[in-house]
Amino acid sequence: MDNPGSADAFAGPFLHLIVFGIKFLFCIMQKKQILEHFWRAASEKEGWYPPYADALKDVSAEVADWRVEGKASNTIWETVVHVIFYKERLLKRLKGEKDEKIETNDDTFVITDHSPEAWPLTVHKLFSVQKELLDELGKLSEEDLDKPLYKEPIGAQYMNLIVHDAYHTGQIIMILKLKGDWPDHRSFA
Repeated sequence: MDNPGSADAFAGPFLHLIVFGIKFLFCIMQKKQILEHFWRAASEKEGWYPPYADALKDVSAEVADWRVEGKASNTIWETVVHVIFYKERLLKRLKGEKDEKIETNDDTFVITDHSPEAWPLTVHKLFSVQKELLDELGKLSEEDLDKPLYKEPIGAQYMNLIVHDAYHTGQIIMILKLKGDWPDHRSFA
């Protein structure tokens, strides 16, 4: 028998509570609602991690184009261009348009205009395509989310982009920390 004060005695019921909570969430929320919730969390509404809106707030073109020493690093700007590429690809596919072919993933990090005026336009484009995809998601039915589009269900493609956003938001914040442009401590509501 487990010691009533041990971690094992606590973990079992706690894990059951978590599993119950997840099952409950899926019972009261449709897939579409879940995707919409996390889609907003990735861009504008802080949840488990800061959204793009917070990570990119007040980032100058100079900071966005700063590179951490080393070969295997991308700038914030390159990362945003990369994220936009994959969002635009899904948007084009949803609209029945042909998407751009690339040789390698590295091709998606290319910046064509490094002028200081181009950076705010890049950020605007990120939020614009983010909103367009949210609007497209709003038009989809629950059944549509299960339909394959380029061999993968539409809902799964949205979820992949949400996870992709979280991953790259973390990279952006790490670059800002290394540059000294992210607060040591921050609070959120």
